[in-house]
Amino acid sequence: MVKSKFSITRKDGEMSELIGKAGHKTLAVWAIDCAERVLPYFEQEYPEDHRPRKALEALRDWLSTGVFRMSVIRRASLDSHAAARDTGGDNPARSAARAAGQAAATAHVPRHAYGSAIYAQQAIYRATGTSDADTEAAKERDWQQSRLMKLISRK
Repeated sequence: MVKSKFSITRKDGEMSELIGKAGHKTLAVWAIDCAERVLPYFEQEYPEDHRPRKALEALRDWLSTGVFRMSVIRRASLDSHAAARDTGGDNPARSAARAAGQAAATAHVPRHAYGSAIYAQQAIYRATGTSDADTEAAKERDWQQSRLMKLISRK
């Protein structure tokens, strides 16, 4: 099995430690932030398809109300992943829609926030499409780490 080049951890475990410190709702906010950074890749290609945006709205609703309805979260996540499949191939739009789908699922299982971050890195990598792709994905990972640190420090 080939290991993914996209990750949210560092060799020193700093990111893993941060994630361990973050609460469920902090991870949900972080997942939204990660997905929103790349959502334009999807929305520019598919301006009439609002499924990924609605996935993030479903997670925001849970954050603001505290009311968890599995049917709503599941539908929002699955619809966003269906939008990803509808793009037809490995491209930035697909990765962005997957980031939103994973973000929505964070309401149910906090570890889905990892998926949102990884798919955001992947979207940037695919959008760069040059020899700078690895560098740009690494910059995104660094932003993700910095953002999570800020969210945790607000507690």
